Amino acid sequence: MVLDAQIKSQLNQYLQMMEGDVVLKVSASEDDVSKEMLALTDELASMSSSIKVEKAQLKRTPSFSVSRPDEETGITFAGVPLGHEFTSLVLALLQTSGRAPKVDQSMIEQIRNISGEYHFETYVSLSCHNCPDVVQALNLMSVLNPNITHTMIDGAAFKQEAEDKNVMAVPSVHLNGEFFGGGRMTLEEIVSNIADQPGPEEFNNRDPYEVLVVGGGPAGSSAAIYTARKGIRTGIVAERFGGQVLDTMSIENFISVKKTEGPKMVASLEEHVKDYDIDIMNLQRASLLNKKDLFELELENGGVLKSKSVIISTGARWRQIGVPGEEEFKNKGVAYCPHCDGPLFEGKDVAVIGGGNSGVEAAIDLAGLVKHVTVLEFGSELKADEVLQKRLHSLPNVTVHTDAQTTEITGDENVNGLTYVDRQTNEEKHIELEGVFVQIGLVPNTEWLGDFVERTRTGEIVVDKHGATSVPGVYAAGDCTDSPNNQIIISMGDGANAALGAFDHLIRS
Repeated sequence: MVLDAQIKSQLNQYLQMMEGDVVLKVSASEDDVSKEMLALTDELASMSSSIKVEKAQLKRTPSFSVSRPDEETGITFAGVPLGHEFTSLVLALLQTSGRAPKVDQSMIEQIRNISGEYHFETYVSLSCHNCPDVVQALNLMSVLNPNITHTMIDGAAFKQEAEDKNVMAVPSVHLNGEFFGGGRMTLEEIVSNIADQPGPEEFNNRDPYEVLVVGGGPAGSSAAIYTARKGIRTGIVAERFGGQVLDTMSIENFISVKKTEGPKMVASLEEHVKDYDIDIMNLQRASLLNKKDLFELELENGGVLKSKSVIISTGARWRQIGVPGEEEFKNKGVAYCPHCDGPLFEGKDVAVIGGGNSGVEAAIDLAGLVKHVTVLEFGSELKADEVLQKRLHSLPNVTVHTDAQTTEITGDENVNGLTYVDRQTNEEKHIELEGVFVQIGLVPNTEWLGDFVERTRTGEIVVDKHGATSVPGVYAAGDCTDSPNNQIIISMGDGANAALGAFDHLIRS
């Protein structure tokens, strides 16, 4: 038995939603992964008369495809899709059976209209919380369009293949044999890269908004909901709806919700925003903000949106160390998500740059997977909470260097070392290793604003207690501001506060 009783009980409810028959074509041998895969597929078949299992010879062994009795969908799982990928398997079964996906009809039509042959392969780790979104998006595209196929490949089950393809970060998506993209990607983002996109005229012709929210994370979603509830014509433009929360694995401090994951929270945010008459413009990046008769927001595609007021909630991103080798070896040993990419460094030596909570938590997690972890902190002492430091120092395969300034990440095709300077002695030292995880905090996404609003030395937008910036009618909220703490729940409150401030500005002016 592969599935425990609780999972089987939940799965039973989903399998009852299947609307047609599904065939699992299994390619297996005598290895342990094959045996586990056969046990899983047999167990699924025993739970539903709509699921049949057949032996087959597929491109990879062990693997199995999910098809209709008379039609190949192009969905294949190479390895055993348990862990975070179990949901991907369940959705593949439901959608292949004919169950309608929870996707806007316009997106479904856009996928169906994609022409050309697209054969996707995604390398994943089963502990990666970003991978399922990519796998599920590509599986859905395969169900909807016969010209698209997708194979999920467990990097642990096909370790040599992953190494041959130089996969050092997941998810790693390949299209028609060439690298397509890495990291978490939404369905909209993938489709935008292979389908025709709206031109600037689609935005130029829109009527002016009363409030235009720039950014679709917790702050932006909260702001848009609050203004829409006031009956104000609201638009929200986002480079990536959900923002950094999409990349957050575990959220345990959002009051009233004991524990959730970032992608689940973002799905709830988007669902809530769509309950209101809010014009959502996703995958659009702001490039300039001006004030004429109205505020004019210029987009990177050349379109211009107009509004009586603006709320900026563009959030923040991982701060880079900015040393030689960091950019060159990104996804080739340089990583920013220990939860996603840690399993790829099993048995290897790695470094974590940063001694705050994020860095120390990363080092603790990695220590259970890798051979050795070296923590490098620029300051004279670690900044993490005491309880985390105690746990870190109790681990036998962790070394901590304080007063350590990283000066270069070295490598050939992949990372092979890191050079740092001991700030106490000015001595340069080199560590041989195969992975570097950068965990040194956040930088606000505000460069595009230039001098339009007042910003701090580090780029944070200066706001007052109402969320107002130095420009009347422009408000800001969340991690892009000089708010003293960056937390999801604080960003949501900031968004609501800025929305109320913008509403007050509109009725007074």
